[in-house]
Amino acid sequence: MGKVMLEKLLRKTPSNTNIKKGREKEDTPDVLKNLWSKCSKCGSLIYREDVRSNHYVCPKCGGYFRLKAGRRLKMIIDRYSFESWDQDLETRNPLDFEGYEEKLHATQDKTGMLEAVATGRARIDGEETVIGVVDARFLMGSMGYVVGEKITRAVERATKERLPVIMFCCSGGARMQEGIVSLMQMTKTSAALKRHSDAGLLYISVLTDPTTGGVTASFAMLGDIILAEPKALIGFAGPRVIEQTIKQKLPEGFQRSEFLLEHGFIDRIVERSEMKQVLADLIRMHKQPEISVLEGMTDREALKEKEANEDRAAKAASGEPELDKINSESAADSIKTAESVINDHGTAGVGISEPATAWEVVERSRSSERLTALEYIEEIFTDFIEFHGDRYCKDDGAIVGGVAMLGLQPVTVIGQQKGHNLKENLNRNFGMPSPDGYRKALRLMKQAEKFGRPVICLVDTPGAFCGLEAEERGQGRAIADNLFEMSALKTPILSIVIGEGGSGGALAMATSDEVWIMENAIYSILSPEGFASILWKDSKRASEAAEVMKITAKDLLELGIVEKIIPEEIPACEENKGFLCSMLRQEVVAFLKKYGAMSMEELTEHRYNRFRNM
Repeated sequence: MGKVMLEKLLRKTPSNTNIKKGREKEDTPDVLKNLWSKCSKCGSLIYREDVRSNHYVCPKCGGYFRLKAGRRLKMIIDRYSFESWDQDLETRNPLDFEGYEEKLHATQDKTGMLEAVATGRARIDGEETVIGVVDARFLMGSMGYVVGEKITRAVERATKERLPVIMFCCSGGARMQEGIVSLMQMTKTSAALKRHSDAGLLYISVLTDPTTGGVTASFAMLGDIILAEPKALIGFAGPRVIEQTIKQKLPEGFQRSEFLLEHGFIDRIVERSEMKQVLADLIRMHKQPEISVLEGMTDREALKEKEANEDRAAKAASGEPELDKINSESAADSIKTAESVINDHGTAGVGISEPATAWEVVERSRSSERLTALEYIEEIFTDFIEFHGDRYCKDDGAIVGGVAMLGLQPVTVIGQQKGHNLKENLNRNFGMPSPDGYRKALRLMKQAEKFGRPVICLVDTPGAFCGLEAEERGQGRAIADNLFEMSALKTPILSIVIGEGGSGGALAMATSDEVWIMENAIYSILSPEGFASILWKDSKRASEAAEVMKITAKDLLELGIVEKIIPEEIPACEENKGFLCSMLRQEVVAFLKKYGAMSMEELTEHRYNRFRNM
């Protein structure tokens, strides 16, 4: 049967057909209804089985079908693990709104749901959580007082039982038929989430199409981590309301997930096929470990170790040398040698055949071949999940950050990111963060403090961006806020200067318990060019300025600005990435053992005194 014939059968009969009003104009054969669906985005006819097997995503245009609450749960949670809560709550008519009760009963009959949200306890890949799913079929998922009550009770119970909460949001906003009573649910749900947050517990909100109105302005946007499905409509005032109010045509893509990601309001867009695994990983990363996290291994690492042991056994039987062991021992020996040189002479330089001038170090620190923050993150840590946005204005590509694992230890990793070529550097603003980037970094640090995660900062910037828009959005205040908050952050902080450490733009990520520096990196009050321009009115004297500024690793160690130099036998690049990262990983583990043993008071007092004595 051809596509044209199917479309004719699925369409209603022509308007000149004489059929009574209110009656279906044409009975579509049940067999066709069961076999075919029509995509609301592109209008294509597609096999229902293709839709189901593709996670209810149109295989032709990628458009997302809206999901029933039950179907959503089936896709996300472990089989037979859902324990439904508060099903007996009865929706009434607080304003005696005419026709409301009849509409409720009709919707209940049609959907098989008593209200617009299902809540309860479940497991996701074995991880226990409280979960709520809003169903748009029930009065567009609007938030009446029973919806607010069910969500509030679920959050309160999660707080009592110390469980994370996941909310799948899909709503047209507050329920008009309940008026001001509906409006109060915004505060009620938000207050419950504040108590849950104060208890140090994880809340993840997942925004689906559509999420608008009072739901957006309350529980939907309060997640520690905010995820969204692709192309979901998300906003406070819906597009139609905005257009009717301001009489202005909205731009393409306005209020979609991608728009919110670009403007810093959500952490990540997650494909439906990946959602279950991402949620499970996030819950695992926020669990309180039951064993010494720095001595254990993740399941992935345990599998790697098992495979490595088997490989070593095979090589031993054949007489082949153990390369991994040699590399690991070499890395450890290099650190030890560097430390002995530092202790004896106050310098590094291990493996460098000729001493580099200060200007040569500057050039090495700026090399396009130099390893970037993301390359260190991906090599040193496992399971990195990047988060985006400052929650105010923008996602700044010059700052990357998120959660990762070091053994069984969850950590927050934040880096200033440059590129290897012009295109990458334009996307990353040449590693010069805007206020939005510093606010993103601080948001992630405060999140780390809440969950007791150490913070690792990778510093590599010529300086904070000094453009017009940066000043308009408060560059100075953003940097000051970082210094203010980091000085008393109640979790260990380590900063490693991996390239350029330029001015306050670097210090905003280096107010930490210890600062380390790569051998071919620099840390300075500003660039040598800027220094020469200000003091000598001649930027061409930059190489001369580099010598007098004391910006090399050796100078900084002697001045007491840094605690450790990480040696580079050759300047950091792809060639020696594995070696350097193996070395750094061992050192970071040692740092976390040392500072993780301190009380919060000892930690913050140590950090205060570190800078107080400079």
